[in-house]
Parts: sequence; structure tokens; C-alpha cells
Amino acid sequence: MASTTPALHTLTRSRLRSLVWPREHGAWGMLLVPLVTGASVGHPDGERLVWVLLSAAVALGLFCLRTPVEAWLGISPLRPQNDAERRLIHYSIYTYASFAGLALGVLLVWARAYGLLLLGAAAATAFLVQAILKQLGRETRMNAQLTGAVALTSTAAGAYYLAAGRLDRTAVIVWAANWLFAANQIHFVQLRIHSARVMTPAEKIVRGQGFLLHEAFSLLLLGMAWRAGWLPGLALVAFAPVFFRGLAWFVESPRPLQVHRLGASLFLRWSSEGCSLRATTSDFRR
Repeated sequence: MASTTPALHTLTRSRLRSLVWPREHGAWGMLLVPLVTGASVGHPDGERLVWVLLSAAVALGLFCLRTPVEAWLGISPLRPQNDAERRLIHYSIYTYASFAGLALGVLLVWARAYGLLLLGAAAATAFLVQAILKQLGRETRMNAQLTGAVALTSTAAGAYYLAAGRLDRTAVIVWAANWLFAANQIHFVQLRIHSARVMTPAEKIVRGQGFLLHEAFSLLLLGMAWRAGWLPGLALVAFAPVFFRGLAWFVESPRPLQVHRLGASLFLRWSSEGCSLRATTSDFRR
């Protein structure tokens, strides 16, 4: 009996943490990498750097707030089962909301960053649509993830706005580019999971038709942005490894699928590509 006590204690702590702390590991990358990218493109200095840090506090507070709110509303897979868990959820909601609200209030009063309200409304709408899609079942799971990525990557536009002092076309481009990164990797992870037992290149092509169309459409959009002068040609090079990695899977030898390692490798690759993107976009702006 005594030997089971530590295991039960660990299980309880894990459950409590899951009720109030975001469980989606990949979502952290979709939130933070765009934020750093947008800030770098905007070249903040002086007090603008402080504004970017405050925007990070707002983003982190609101991102963490979603988990206990979903548990409180009963739309999360994990729901409170007793008074202690409900108190923990209420305390977490109050803490996260206060943290984000204080940082946002400083930005609105000090920096007069009213454009954040517009970006926040767009992100909230995306999260609302994601919640609806989640309730429709497994068939809409990937669409829900892609919609959630729209909200998470909005931190790129927000950070750029505070760093550069304007909400312009570049903000939208940086946001869209980071969403393309996120969408590509969400689609690739889903393809790998649903094709874990596919062995031959021909079978992979049949299973991966949608992914290939997504890659072609993304390249078309990037090419159009380049031709219109909205994106530097060198920035397209930053996307190349992401697309080549997806294509390489169709011809590589079969190997066991390790989901956690897959997610980690995609996050690291996305981070490195984000660094390349912000560097080339910064050169373009200069």
C-alpha cells in the first residue's frame, strides 16, 4: 500500500497541473516563435522593447487562461471533480486574468496600443471557432488545430506592432508567414500519425494527397507575395527546408513513428526557419 502512495500523489499533481496549465506542447512554439519573429522584424529599442515584453506577458497570461476557463465551462476533456479542484481553477483564472489584464492596461494607457484590441478580437474569434470545431468530433480536429494556430500566431503581428509602432502590411505578412509554418507542421504531424503503417511511396502519395496540395498552395501564395513585392526573395529560402522535409517523407525508408520526437524536431526546425525568416525580412525592410 505504501508503495502506491507516491504514484497516486504524482498522478494527482499531474491531474491538477493539467487542469490549469496548457497541455499542448506544440502550441507553446506557435505562440512564442511568432512573437520573437514579429519583435525582431520590428527592431524595438528603448521603451518599445519594454512594450514587447509586456505584450509577451499579455499573450502568456491569456494563453494559460484558456485551460482553466475551458475546464470551468465543462468543454475540456478534464473537468473538476471536487471542491478543491474547482477552487484551484477559480484561483488560476483570477491569477492569469489579473496578470494579462494588468499588462494590457499598461500598454493601453502608456503606449496607447489600441491596435492590440483589434488583434485580440481576431484571436478571440479564432479561438471561439476552434472550440466549436472541437465539439464536432474527430473529423474536424485538424481544422480546429489550424484555426487555433491563427490565434496563436497573431502574436507575430502584435509584437511587430509594438516594436515598430504601426499596424501595417508587414504585420499581416509576418502573421501569415508564421501561420503557414504552423499549418504545414500541423498537417505533416497528422499525416505521419494517420500513415504510420504505410510502407511504400505509392501508398504514401495516396494518403498524402491533401498534404501535397497544401504544400503547392502555400508555395503559390509565397510566390505571389514575392512577385507583389510584399516578401523578399531570400525569405522564400527560409521556407525551403520545411517543404523539402515534407516531400522527403514520401521517398524515405519506413521507420517507427515517435510522436514526441517528431513534435520536438518540428519545433526546432520551425524555430530555426523563423530565425531565417525574420533575418531576411529585416533586410528587406531596410
